[in-house]
Amino acid sequence: MSKYNVLWEYVKNSGVASLLLTFAEIEEITGIPIDHSFLKYKKELAEYGYQVGKISMKAQTVSFQRII
Repeated sequence: MSKYNVLWEYVKNSGVASLLLTFAEIEEITGIPIDHSFLKYKKELAEYGYQVGKISMKAQTVSFQRII
């Protein structure tokens, strides 16, 4: 079980085609701050039918898209 499983479940349960979350929202959902390891874990999201799109350091946001 990865430290981001709760986030992957949140994205999957959203049911939307695309979703934009701030780093603060991700921290609230997961209970941990987003860090560099997120890049390693983001591959796991495909198992939930989504992928990580753009990660904006400037805006501190992460976009998620449903895989078609």
